[in-house]
Amino acid sequence: MTARPKNPEPRPQPRLYLVTPPLGDAEDLTAPLSDALAAGDIAAVLVRLAGGDERTQINRVKTLAPIVQRREAAVLIDGHAELVARAGADGAHMTGIDDFNEGIGRLKPDWIVGAGGLHTRHDGMSAAEAGADYVMFGEPDADGQRPSFEAILERVTWWAEVFEAPCVAYAESLDEIAPLVAAGADFIALGDWLWRDPGHIAATVAATVPLLRLPETTA
Repeated sequence: MTARPKNPEPRPQPRLYLVTPPLGDAEDLTAPLSDALAAGDIAAVLVRLAGGDERTQINRVKTLAPIVQRREAAVLIDGHAELVARAGADGAHMTGIDDFNEGIGRLKPDWIVGAGGLHTRHDGMSAAEAGADYVMFGEPDADGQRPSFEAILERVTWWAEVFEAPCVAYAESLDEIAPLVAAGADFIALGDWLWRDPGHIAATVAATVPLLRLPETTA
């Protein structure tokens, strides 16, 4: 995941960023994940981990990492910056500005560090100034709540106009993807809803292809 220059011409094609469910048994996700990776242009997969000791969590990441990395996508761990190197991941996604600052101190410059849970513009600016490889807007919090879609669009638009660091915008459904792309998102995150019906994962990812196309005015 690389930064884009401010106001590039032409704008790079947006790509997908997949967010796994919290993993207890990573083996259960290997087939659905392979299907998803084969069906679309995936830039990164964020691996969320259920509870467990460090060795168990490392092994969960190691189960999925080769599947993702063979497709030249990045493997990121949700939190747990201390596990990145031992798990063979490409970086970590840190939630909240305090955890982000801790993670970037531990992982930079060798690994990717992304920032989520940024509730204010000031937090976003602080993450950018500290060297975030990307910021994420619109993801659900620990209680499953997220800002209004209008607020998410506003934040993505502001970011795309001002900052060079890429923006990941979380889409709660297929219907949200095209508006987020039009607002300026560089990556579109697909979360828990993608994995609920394993038989339709490939079709859902494939359905994002036309939705990720840039508006004619910016193509």
